[in-house]
Amino acid sequence: MLAQSATLKSRLFIVAGSISLGIGIVGIVLPLLPTTPFLLLAAYCYSRGSKRLYNRLLKNRLVGNYLRNYLEGKAMSIKAKILSLSLLWAVIGCTTVFFADSLVIKIVLLAVGSGVTVHVALLRVVVPSERVTVEKPVSRVE
Repeated sequence: MLAQSATLKSRLFIVAGSISLGIGIVGIVLPLLPTTPFLLLAAYCYSRGSKRLYNRLLKNRLVGNYLRNYLEGKAMSIKAKILSLSLLWAVIGCTTVFFADSLVIKIVLLAVGSGVTVHVALLRVVVPSERVTVEKPVSRVE
């Protein structure tokens, strides 16, 4: 019975991690949907449910470097900061001008954008020599 509950728990973590990863990836193209918290949640869930999926996530070419750098030192490259903030404000600007009719919605959008901007601005900048790399396991032939 204990083995079954451990398997169920592991599967639930994998499902939760996969859902979080999906939402995080959608957040890459929708700046108002936060990417980082969902990617961090996916990493946590995968670390509890499947070491293989956790390692795959950290080695992923799309989000791996970003996630590793954030996990290791809460840092972003200057390029990532500029791209993130540019996209964020482009979408907020378009939404505020063309789609948001209510003053309250416009104020909320501007407040969220300002909060995200402050958060990103306060993150440490990673210089290329500081980037975190995932070491490949050394295989020994005995």
